[in-house]
Amino acid sequence: MPSLSKVHESHFDYKMDPKFRVSVPVEWRPESEETAVRLQLSKEHGLPVIKVYSEEEFGLKFEQVAASDLTPAKKQQIVGHLRMMSKKAFVSNQGKLTVPKDWSEQVGLQSDGQVILAGRGPFYMVCTPTTFERIKEIELGMDDGDLGVL
Repeated sequence: MPSLSKVHESHFDYKMDPKFRVSVPVEWRPESEETAVRLQLSKEHGLPVIKVYSEEEFGLKFEQVAASDLTPAKKQQIVGHLRMMSKKAFVSNQGKLTVPKDWSEQVGLQSDGQVILAGRGPFYMVCTPTTFERIKEIELGMDDGDLGVL
């Protein structure tokens, strides 16, 4: 069954508030009756980021692992890692996402500091402006032909 998840496009420059909350663009917010999202501490090109998935989209990751040709032990390892590196979070009625302070600090975010929300299709990333610029440099500099249309 095809996913009805949102596609996250573009990027937004915001400021983290003192309680480590950041505004989420209106078009990226969960539907009003569903405010839960899943945060995943991750890396993009080796750079620390927090990925934000809808609960539905995060669940698809487990379906992909289950359907893969990996050994049962490797599937268990991947599922365990996904669970270990994720947390449930909520977007408030005012459209604010609270990012846990310890996770924010692990990726270099500071209270009252600048933060970038970058759309990556089925999810969006939360990262520092420096990390975002470095990811853009890496991706635009790729020499595999895939980004030649950019």
